[in-house]
Amino acid sequence: MISRTFALALAIVAALHGYIGWRLLPALPGQPWASIAGTLFLLASLAAIPAGLTAHGIRRQSLADRITWVGMLAMGLFSTLLVTTLLRDLALLAAGLLLLDADLNVWRRWSALAVLAASGLISLIGFVNARRVARIRRVDVPIAGLPQALHGFSIAQISDIHVGPTIKQGYLARIVDAVNRLEADMVAITGDLVDGSVAALGSHVLPLERLSARHGAYFVTGNHEYYSNVHAWLPVLRRLGLRVLMNEHVILSHNGGRLLLAGVTDYSAHHFDRSHRSDPQAALQGADPDHAVRILLAHQPRTAAAAAEAGFDLQLSGHTHGGQFFPWNFFVPLQQPFVAGLNRLQQLWVYTSRGTGYWGPPKRFGAPSEITHIRLVPA
Repeated sequence: MISRTFALALAIVAALHGYIGWRLLPALPGQPWASIAGTLFLLASLAAIPAGLTAHGIRRQSLADRITWVGMLAMGLFSTLLVTTLLRDLALLAAGLLLLDADLNVWRRWSALAVLAASGLISLIGFVNARRVARIRRVDVPIAGLPQALHGFSIAQISDIHVGPTIKQGYLARIVDAVNRLEADMVAITGDLVDGSVAALGSHVLPLERLSARHGAYFVTGNHEYYSNVHAWLPVLRRLGLRVLMNEHVILSHNGGRLLLAGVTDYSAHHFDRSHRSDPQAALQGADPDHAVRILLAHQPRTAAAAAEAGFDLQLSGHTHGGQFFPWNFFVPLQQPFVAGLNRLQQLWVYTSRGTGYWGPPKRFGAPSEITHIRLVPA
C-alpha cells in the first residue's frame, strides 16, 4: 500500500521529470530521435528512483541491492540534471533581456547540450569521489590549559559511513586500513554507521573488529541507527570491540595526563526511545570537575548548545555530509548550526566531519569525504 506522502513525492518527481523534458528535449539537435531517446531516458529514471527507494522490501538481498544501485544512480543524475536545467533557464532569461536583437535558438540548442554534458560529467566525478577511500584531513584543535601530557593527543574520527545497499564490507575494510595507518591514540565513530538490519549487514561491519588505537575505539549513535533497529545493533558493535557511549563518559589516562571522553545518543533519539534522550549533562555525571580536557562525541552539530552549557572543550560531530553535493549544502544550515570543519561556540570547539561514506546517491561533489586526524594542541 503506497502512502499518501510517498504518492505525493512521486507526483512531484514526475512533474520535475516532465519539466526537464519540456525545457530540454525540443532544443536538442537530431529531432525527432533525440526527443524519443530523451523521453525514454526520463521515463526510465522516473521508474528507477522509486524502485530504488523501495527495494529494501525485496527478500532476495542481491536483487534488492542491484535495484537500489540503479535507483540511487538515477536519483543522483536526476538531481544534477534538474539543477542545471534550472540554471539554464535563468541564463536564457538573462540572455533574452540583454540580447534583445539576438536569435536565441542557437543559445537554446547549445545550452541544452551543455546541460547534458555538465550533468553527466558532474555525476561521473561525484561517483568517483564517493567511491574512493576518504582522504585524511588533519586538524589541530587549540585547547586552553592543555596539560603537557596531552600535547599532540590524536583522534581518528570517522562518521556517516552508511554501510548499506551500496556500501559493503570491502568499502569499510579500506576505511579501517586507512584509520589504522594513522596510529591515532583513539578512534571516534560519530554515528550513522549502518543503514539496514543486522541480518542484512552484520557480516559487512566485521572489519570494525580490526580497528586499532592505543585507547580503543568509541561509538555514538546517529539517527540512522534508530531507523535500523538500534537495539539489535548495539550488542553487535560491542562484540566487535567498540565502546558505545550512551550519555556517559570514560577517563583516558595518557602519558600521566587524564582526558574525559563522553558520548551522547543522537539528538533525535528520544523520538524512537524515550530512555535514549540525548543529554550532555548526564554524560558528565560523577565526573571530577578538575579534568582539564573534556571531549564529547555527538552525531549532530546541534547538540553543541547543550555541550557548551555543560562545559565541554571539544565536540566531534558528523551528520551533515557537508551537503554531499550541490545544491544540498545550502539547505544544511536550515537545520544545523555548522555544515563542516572547525567552528567555535562560546568556549566550545565543534568539529563537523563531512562524513567518511555517503548516503543515498553514490555521489560527492564539492563536499569531499574524510577520515579526520585530530590533534590536541595548546592554545
